[in-house]
Amino acid sequence: MRRPDPATLPRDIKCRYCPGTRCCTYVTQKIPAPRSYADFDHLRWQVAHEGVECYRDESGWYLMFLSPCRHLRPDGRCGIYATRPGICRDYDNDYCEFDAPAEEGFLVHFRSDRDVDAYCRRRFRHWDAYRRDPA
Repeated sequence: MRRPDPATLPRDIKCRYCPGTRCCTYVTQKIPAPRSYADFDHLRWQVAHEGVECYRDESGWYLMFLSPCRHLRPDGRCGIYATRPGICRDYDNDYCEFDAPAEEGFLVHFRSDRDVDAYCRRRFRHWDAYRRDPA
């Protein structure tokens, strides 16, 4: 299917044209901004898990769990549309990931523990010493 211009689509059918129905393939949770060695070490542990990422945008820090909604149909439509949760009902797709990828707004994006490690090496002068086991 050819990708139409998102600006020309009515909101009620826009999701049908979104490749992979992106907004239905992950969950985000706002987290406190990591500041200390320990905070970043904990974050490093979190994103070491498959399907867990972290990003910071202009509104704060978020953990992102890459896991599609179990009610997402192969055609990109919702299998429980009439009884979908309130957060889905409240979602406004006027300007969404079909218009522009969310990653364009990320100030920091950690896809793995290696990303956190590289970031912390630049940020904390003694990061490697902190990570070493005292034994």
